[in-house]
Amino acid sequence: MPDSSPLTHFNEQGRARMVDISDKEETKRTATARSTLLMKTETLELILQGKMKKGDVLAVAQVAGIMAAKKTSDWIPMCHPIALTGVDIQFSNNGINELYIEATVRTTGPTGVEMEALTAVSAAALTVYDMCKAVEKDMIINSTLLVMKTGGKNGDFHRQDNKA
Repeated sequence: MPDSSPLTHFNEQGRARMVDISDKEETKRTATARSTLLMKTETLELILQGKMKKGDVLAVAQVAGIMAAKKTSDWIPMCHPIALTGVDIQFSNNGINELYIEATVRTTGPTGVEMEALTAVSAAALTVYDMCKAVEKDMIINSTLLVMKTGGKNGDFHRQDNKA
């Protein structure tokens, strides 16, 4: 059931604000997000075989995702800078035309890491696109979503269908 409380990112004048989290309890928090790229089978094979001219696509995308998670508050205006305790980026595929990117981000603090996980998979997906666009310009970055989150006063969330 959706939360019916007022939006917290607006002040009394209806203007945007960064939420005060100074009184929130510090808890262990985790979030996992996933993004899918659709591409030609030949492009996926080049990635998996490490044969792209620009280098190891997945290694570069992994570093890009980690760096992006650490810089999320620079990208998303109302996000708090967070001391992350862990970021893990993993790749899988369907063997045909889909590359899956999954990021799990962890912290212990007063606010969650959902945006950091979503930013990580987004940056990794954009990096894959950038490194492969000379071979295929019509790749599709698709289905970026939050898979799960733990910790905080609102409790845990686990997506049931893993689809957008």
